[in-house]
Amino acid sequence: RKMYRALSVARYIIERCNSQNLAISNLKLQKILYFVQAEFLVVRNRPCFAEEIEAWDFGPVVPEVYQEYKIFGGANIPVIGRELRPAIVSRDDQELINGIVDECARYSASALVDITHRQFPWKNAYRRGYSNIISQRSIQEYFAEES
Repeated sequence: RKMYRALSVARYIIERCNSQNLAISNLKLQKILYFVQAEFLVVRNRPCFAEEIEAWDFGPVVPEVYQEYKIFGGANIPVIGRELRPAIVSRDDQELINGIVDECARYSASALVDITHRQFPWKNAYRRGYSNIISQRSIQEYFAEES
């Protein structure tokens, strides 16, 4: 099974949200990526994407994806370049991701931040002023116990 690039997964999530008329800000995108990674680690026993997740003030963040979309600030991220091929995500992985997207879409970005702030992977990694990595192992162990 191949691993995706975080930017490809992000683009798929943005496409999914826009097609379902769900708002997707950069902050919300970051939390969804974190929960998608957790779901893959628990359900598939492998990461969805290779890039590290860091513990920032506002919860878990994938830095490359954050940089890509920070131009939008707190606004909704549109689907840009419809002429481009859709993000390459396999059918069964799409179903897993869609489930997370649809679940998270019911919450505001700030509610998702609060949820991640209460969870050990972020709590254990976070130090103010540092971009500490939230290990895949800590994510997998925490969510395996929760499920």
